[in-house]
Amino acid sequence: MIEPIPTKSGARDQLMNDLKSVIQDAEAWLRHGGQLTGEEFQAAKAKFERTLHNAKDDLVRLEETVVAKTREAAKVTDEYVKENPWKSVGVGAAVGLLVGMLISRR
Repeated sequence: MIEPIPTKSGARDQLMNDLKSVIQDAEAWLRHGGQLTGEEFQAAKAKFERTLHNAKDDLVRLEETVVAKTREAAKVTDEYVKENPWKSVGVGAAVGLLVGMLISRR
């Protein structure tokens, strides 16, 4: 039996929050950049760089999660095909027939 792979929406949500923060910081920096003094400018730049770094880290973690899930799905699919070769051939033929019919209607 094929079990669904659990999703990790926490990493995706964190990435979205970080990207929103990056956008908000960039917009604020563009609006008020000319008015900032040296120390304020350095603090704003440091905050922007930290947020951007966090977003990059979250993106890497999300990518690793997706790759791991894809590998697991491929492994499970491979095992299923090896255990049920004729069912797999039948499903493949049915999908091919359906796609062929849809293409020929155009």
